This record gives sequence, structure tokens and C-alpha cells, in this order.
Amino acid sequence: MQNPVYHFEIPVTDMDRAIQFYEDVLGHKLTRQEIDGYDMAFFPRADGKPGASGALAKGDVYVPSKTGAIIYFDVPDIDPVLEKAKAKGAKILYPKKSIGEAGFVAEIEDSEGNRIALNALED
Repeated sequence: MQNPVYHFEIPVTDMDRAIQFYEDVLGHKLTRQEIDGYDMAFFPRADGKPGASGALAKGDVYVPSKTGAIIYFDVPDIDPVLEKAKAKGAKILYPKKSIGEAGFVAEIEDSEGNRIALNALED
């Protein structure tokens, strides 16, 4: 069985600001392109590896929200990511918490008003 999620899209209102936020906070280089008339910025994809990848998406059907689905980003260590996020003006919505053998989680509000989560296996 494969992981059921293949791709996600995070709504944004200011693509330049959102790209800068995600590149600075998560450290991944995004690739920007237009798809079906929508401005998109794609996270890297490692084909044949576990997990999903996705994109930032701007357009009339994309509305940032803190009340919809929450996407968890895997990070090596939550603390430095939280510090980078706070430096970029992000709000901490759920502080770092141990979830036992599954590691640690935290949630932040991104530059666009979305709730996103962080997961790290080790402290």
C-alpha cells in the first residue's frame, strides 16, 4: 500500500510573500509556474520516496484558512523552525508538544493566514 495523499495545495493571497516565508522557514526551494491559469509554487518532490509533496496556489478558488485541513511538514527539529517562523511574523497556534514515539508537533499560522503543522521525530 502507498501513502494515500499524493499532492496538496496551500492557498495564498500574495505568492511572493508566501514563497519567501516557506523558503525561509522550511528551507526548501520552491519552483514557480502557471498551471491552468493559476499561479503555483511547487515544493520539491522526491519520486519513489514515502510522503507527499505539494504547492502554494493563488487564484479565485484558493482561500487561506485556519479552519480547514492541516498539513504537517516533516522537519528535523521543530525549535529552529519555530524561531524562523516567529522571525517572519508567524503566530504559534499550538506550541511544541511531545506525542510519544511519534515525536513532536507544533502548529503555526503562515504568512497567508493558514494553519500548518510541523512534525519532528526527535527533539
